[in-house]
Amino acid sequence: MDPDAIRTADRVPHGGSTDPSVLDFSANVNPRVPEGVEEVYRAALEESRRYPDDGYPDYREAAAGYVGCRLENVIPTPGGLAAIRLAIEVTVEAGDTVAVPSPSFGEYAREVRLQGADPHFVPHDEITEIDPADHALAIVCTPNNPTGEAVEPDALEAFAERCRDRDTPVLVDEAFLGFTDRRSMAGREGVIVARSLTKLFGLPGLRAGFAVATGEYRDALETARRAWNLGTPAAAVGAHCMRQDEFVRETRERVRSDRERLRDGLDDRFTVSPSDAPYLLCELEGEEEAADSGGAGQSPAGDAVDTLLEHAHDHGIVIRDARTFRGLHGHVRIAVKDREANDRLLEVLGDE
Repeated sequence: MDPDAIRTADRVPHGGSTDPSVLDFSANVNPRVPEGVEEVYRAALEESRRYPDDGYPDYREAAAGYVGCRLENVIPTPGGLAAIRLAIEVTVEAGDTVAVPSPSFGEYAREVRLQGADPHFVPHDEITEIDPADHALAIVCTPNNPTGEAVEPDALEAFAERCRDRDTPVLVDEAFLGFTDRRSMAGREGVIVARSLTKLFGLPGLRAGFAVATGEYRDALETARRAWNLGTPAAAVGAHCMRQDEFVRETRERVRSDRERLRDGLDDRFTVSPSDAPYLLCELEGEEEAADSGGAGQSPAGDAVDTLLEHAHDHGIVIRDARTFRGLHGHVRIAVKDREANDRLLEVLGDE
């Protein structure tokens, strides 16, 4: 990590409210958790009186089965973002450029800059079409956050092959891929996959995730990761969750159904982007004026976003202000929650 970059780096805004009294549509987290989590956590808490096994054999085995890769290619991390940071640390040096999708997860550019490197922003739906030869790393987010579209598997496979031919590794962030039936890129040569468990399994405070890589990238990640980098409760609960196949299937079906129902309820008010993820990106009127002006100053869409966020908050609902994503000037992102919460959101927005 570059010391000069650390002194100038900013924090990245995120969704998620710490107020338990509100309905939080700003964080894309499953409102349900698998059965048995509390019992597993309680047993692991007693085991926490000893250091964890730094090899994490049970966690690796569960993760390998979860994404369909070899056990030895799994690198445990305390959350998906830790996997992203680790991948960038072992592939990027000061002065490098990295192909980064936009708009997308803001932490990519931050982590690149913390290495003293430069993010080269590419439209998120064109990232698999670039020539990766000039970049130390290419990043793909699927489904993309905040837009929600998953990358077509064949296009991603072809892009990974071109990157291998040019000795450019690909970091594929699959934080929300578990909500879909799409196959993982885990185990592909030249690809580093980052996975988060906390979205699909509804436990964002647990901080459990992993990376998957092969060959030299696998060796670099394993060497660079910190010792005991996953706490005993997180490892035990994470392994338990990744084996809950029926929970995953039911979650996918519920999210798919509730997402379309929520989209139908929002279509009259917003332009809603297609989504394979547990969230919807919604555009308010006035976006074109903001884009034409380069986003300078407050736009009609910006005024409308402020009014919408304030109205929702007054009724105990938090929505993600998507203007914090690069290039978005008149958007909000709305998570898909359970049927009752979604209905309450539609009721409040209908009164505004």
